[in-house]
Amino acid sequence: MSAVLTVTFWGVRGSYPAPGSHTQRVGGNTPCVEVRAGNHRLILDAGTGLIGLGRALMAEYRNDKKPITATLLFSHTHHDHTQGFPFFTPLYLPSTTLYVFGPRTLHEDLEQVLSRAMLPPVFPITLDQLPCVRVMRNLSEGEVVTLNNGNSEPRVMLEHRDALPASSDAVLVRVMRSYAHPQGVFIYRIEYDNQAIVYATDTEGYTSSDQRLIRFARGAGLLIHDAQYTESEYASTVAPRQGWGHSTWQMAVGVAQAAGVQRLALFHHEPEHEDDALEKLEQDAQAHFPATVLAREGMQIELK
Repeated sequence: MSAVLTVTFWGVRGSYPAPGSHTQRVGGNTPCVEVRAGNHRLILDAGTGLIGLGRALMAEYRNDKKPITATLLFSHTHHDHTQGFPFFTPLYLPSTTLYVFGPRTLHEDLEQVLSRAMLPPVFPITLDQLPCVRVMRNLSEGEVVTLNNGNSEPRVMLEHRDALPASSDAVLVRVMRSYAHPQGVFIYRIEYDNQAIVYATDTEGYTSSDQRLIRFARGAGLLIHDAQYTESEYASTVAPRQGWGHSTWQMAVGVAQAAGVQRLALFHHEPEHEDDALEKLEQDAQAHFPATVLAREGMQIELK
């Protein structure tokens, strides 16, 4: 049976890149996840992991000469989720088409925020100078991005107003806004052919889990959930992380269990955590929710 959805992790660290021998097994790049659904390629966030994805897409392009088309979904625009964007090589091909969606933050459009990160003297090329075709749009909670295999251009629809596509070849991307992270963050649910992936980075469960997230993730085949801190770090009396908008593995497991998801991928790893510590964390989480994996760079998960 062929895969319905294929997930590839290109960057799994939070906050800042962490290259070096101590992160070789898990990876040191910041968030970027690729999802293949039918003929569509969706990209979740543009941390430094996006650079490696760009190299892979360029290799495909040199081989088959097919123009690169993708849909990029930003959870939010903190540095660790945007810093790979200017170095995404396909942006410099006139034949590339990139559809870009994300939140409006602090009264600024997504395009404004990305433009400001690509201005001299901090970067030599402006967003407007990129030769690719770019379509950028803010999203709001309650909107659904729809893609159909007969049409590569995404449409944005309102869940409670429009008749959403019901065909099995339609991809639906639902949006939930969480305010557990400073300035807010989008959580995405990608649905295709009776399977679903939920991407919940930079979220915090507090003590009784996020009930809205549990409802949003209900029955998903894969939940990708922030698990940046250990319990001791989260509740430290010296430097407590409560309120910073990140979770522990216990919080991630709690959501996975309550939502009845099939698999859980722990994500957005603390950059100071070495591979050994993260793999121990994975084992601890598996003792409570066996279908847990630690997100690692290069890892692929198929939903069938």
